[in-house]
Amino acid sequence: MIDKEIWIELYNKAKSVTNPRTISPFIEAGGVGASILTEKGNIYVGVCIDTACTLGMCAERNAIANMITNGESKIIKLVCIDTNGEVGSPCGACREYLMQLDKDSKNIEILTDYDNFETIRLEELIPDWWGYDRF
Repeated sequence: MIDKEIWIELYNKAKSVTNPRTISPFIEAGGVGASILTEKGNIYVGVCIDTACTLGMCAERNAIANMITNGESKIIKLVCIDTNGEVGSPCGACREYLMQLDKDSKNIEILTDYDNFETIRLEELIPDWWGYDRF
C-alpha cells in the first residue's frame, strides 16, 4: 500500500470514531479522534476523554492503550483529527508518551496536512529529547 492510501485509511478511521458526546455531567468524549499504524501493519483508534477532574485521556493515548492491550508497542504512523476533520499535532504530553514507547519512536510519521499528505517526524516536534540514552 502506498503512503497516500495508508494516510487516507488512517484519516478515515480516525474520523469514524470522532463523535463529540456527553457521557455524564463530568465526562465528554470524542472531540478528537486518532489512529495509529503499527509496525505489524495493524491500525488502532482512540478518542479523547475529557473529565471534570482532569484525569481524562487524549485520543492518541487512547489509541496507544488499545495498541498495548493488543500486544503491540511500535508505531509507524499517526493521525489525529478534530471534529471539523482537520489534522493536528499531538499535545506535549502525548509527544512525550510516544517517545517513551520505543527506541525508534522519533521516526513516527505524523500527518500535518491531509490535502497534500505532508508529514513531520516526532523527533521534529520534540527535539533534544532527554531519554535516548536509557534505551
